[in-house]
Amino acid sequence: MDSKKYLDDISQIKDLMNRSSRFISLSGLSGILAGVYAITGALVAYFFLLPQDDSYVVIHGWNFKLIVGILITVAVLSFVSAYLLTTRKAKKNNEKIWDDTTKRLLLNFFVPLVTGGIYILIKLNSQHYGLTASLMLIFYGLALVNASKYTIGTVQYLGYTQIVLGLICAAMPGYGFWFWVVGFGILHIVYGSIMHFREEKA
Repeated sequence: MDSKKYLDDISQIKDLMNRSSRFISLSGLSGILAGVYAITGALVAYFFLLPQDDSYVVIHGWNFKLIVGILITVAVLSFVSAYLLTTRKAKKNNEKIWDDTTKRLLLNFFVPLVTGGIYILIKLNSQHYGLTASLMLIFYGLALVNASKYTIGTVQYLGYTQIVLGLICAAMPGYGFWFWVVGFGILHIVYGSIMHFREEKA
């Protein structure tokens, strides 16, 4: 009995240490919504803004500015949804939403993401359009993997999948749009659904 109680105490201590060092309130529903936003934005861009021939979008053209606007809107909606749903989940579980762990998570997430965004803008300004989608997937995947050590669940595996998808995209020029839809749309919905299912079972 003493041995069993000792093991239970160790397990509880490890759980407390894990909770204190990791951000654990990520919402699966926010991942689903992020995927829906991405697919909706992609459909709008595909039918109304992207050229129907094999030409590229001119960086100084009006349609490019609208596409950038759609990307920003998708990103803002995704982050707002993640914040609201994660805050609600944290309050429900009596967890802190803003502490040193959250700051480290955001820092580790945004450093590769912002670096990648600046690099992509530099390439676009040099009229190198072909690898835009693959670079977005790769840097986003790196950001997820880099931040995953400060959260729980399978965030790192989503990151690895995005990186692999980005590399495949780089090897298959001409299909960047569809790889982007799969990575930011479908994968987010699949990942969010898995996380939401686990939350419902917990």
